[in-house]
Amino acid sequence: MPSEPLNVRPLPSYLVQRFHGWHATTYAENRAWYRRLAEGGQHPRAMVISCCDSRVHVTSIFGADQGEFFIHRNVANLVPPYNPDGEYHGTSAALEFAVNSLKVAHVIVLGHSSCGGVLGCHEMCSGNAPELEQKSSFVGRWMDILRPGYDRVKTIEDRATRVAELEREAVRVSIENLMTFPFVRASVEAGDLTLHGLWTDTGAGELMQIEAETGDFVVI
Repeated sequence: MPSEPLNVRPLPSYLVQRFHGWHATTYAENRAWYRRLAEGGQHPRAMVISCCDSRVHVTSIFGADQGEFFIHRNVANLVPPYNPDGEYHGTSAALEFAVNSLKVAHVIVLGHSSCGGVLGCHEMCSGNAPELEQKSSFVGRWMDILRPGYDRVKTIEDRATRVAELEREAVRVSIENLMTFPFVRASVEAGDLTLHGLWTDTGAGELMQIEAETGDFVVI
């Protein structure tokens, strides 16, 4: 038991009502499937690393069911470089579990338009967000991962174009960083794992993917 009462409150009534509606319909109609998932464990074929942004709905985009994707979400869908320093590493831990334990066949990095995290990185790197430069800023230190991407786009004159390209750089940087993990590189080189870089325009419903030869994004 906690040493003092936890600072929590009951779930909002609208969410409780939605849960009961789901339980009475979707769950009730697929009870055997849910039990099979619970008892048989998960066997996803792909890991998806996407942004925390509430507008990015991975399962809806791909029409996925429960148990199909192992999904990890973080600010700006970033993968940090391999750094086994014994500290807390949520993204690296999820990646390790997906590749080494779940044996996923694909790791997908999914970026998106109008990403607040990427915009924050742009403003920080261009000197317009001093609060993110503070050592105490969790967002700022996380967005340091994307500084190499900013250096590649900073000469683009048009601001909107520069920010949009930085969103795609977030995917490129993450793909590059994935290959710094020894277990990822070994699985890729053995032909057991493939990496994919995607970017979606949430307003236009468009999906693009990186071409290996050029590093450019092309519409799927």
